[in-house]
Amino acid sequence: MKIQSETEIILANPRGFCAGVERAINIVEKVLTLYNPPIYVKHDIVHNKHVVSYFKSKGVIFIEDLSLVPNEAIIIFSAHGVSKKIKKEAKFRNLKIFDATCPLVTKVHLEVENMRKKNKKIIMIGHKGHPEVEGTLGQCKDGIFLVESFEDIKKLNFNEYENLALITQTTLSIDDTNELSNKIKFRYPNIEEPKKSDICYATQNRQDAIKILTKFCDLIIILGSKNSSNSNRLYEIAIKSKIESYLIDDFSDFKEVWLIDKKKIGISAGASAPENLINDLLDFLCKKGIKKISTINKQDENMSFKLPIELINIGAD
Repeated sequence: MKIQSETEIILANPRGFCAGVERAINIVEKVLTLYNPPIYVKHDIVHNKHVVSYFKSKGVIFIEDLSLVPNEAIIIFSAHGVSKKIKKEAKFRNLKIFDATCPLVTKVHLEVENMRKKNKKIIMIGHKGHPEVEGTLGQCKDGIFLVESFEDIKKLNFNEYENLALITQTTLSIDDTNELSNKIKFRYPNIEEPKKSDICYATQNRQDAIKILTKFCDLIIILGSKNSSNSNRLYEIAIKSKIESYLIDDFSDFKEVWLIDKKKIGISAGASAPENLINDLLDFLCKKGIKKISTINKQDENMSFKLPIELINIGAD
């Protein structure tokens, strides 16, 4: 298949791993240096099949049901966070706990706790069944209500002056979330919001970068697993721009037919997708004849999160 000589690859910036994902992966790596397998992780440590497969090869066992973990074994909570019930059960069974919950998710958990202490009923915008949402809902016994759509908002039966608060899942589409939150705030004008948006900086930055690509690309490829919320949001933004777009796990999913008559190919990766997936795709495309590669000019991220104190000095000289 002949590639047009002017065809160019444009890389989104930023893309790929965020600070929360890097921290979670580093926690598993550090624990592996301290303890012999098996090491258990509640849910996928992050939503990427390549990362999960890599750790499985190292002896990590991913579970959903805590009863599958032997007493006094090692358990790591994934970046998505867990409910208070799960934490309590793990402590009761004397499990050795390492918490890889993203600090930005922990921020939302603390918001829920503080809001409930003020007797506020909480409306949460998020995707039902997502582990982050399940963990957040599990920060209190009651008084929190999940909405995914305008139809869910219609079903709310609070009065206009009720003591309400609003939170969101951290990996949502900014535009879609704003539409829902504006509808909620119109209906309940006295509702309290966090001082700072719950949608994480990395989610916003990657979505902004995709919006830039949609202005001049005629094909957009998002690298990320199908169960990754933030990867799906990037794909949805591209699709809504009416540009041919695909969400793929790696270069092996790429179809050469997508290159026909394409001049500018935008490439990004979800916050849980390793950079080597981008490099493998670039190698694949260069072998097909594409030589021009550039990156959109956007400031790099410099955010980082500390490891748990008991792991900080592991591996230090």
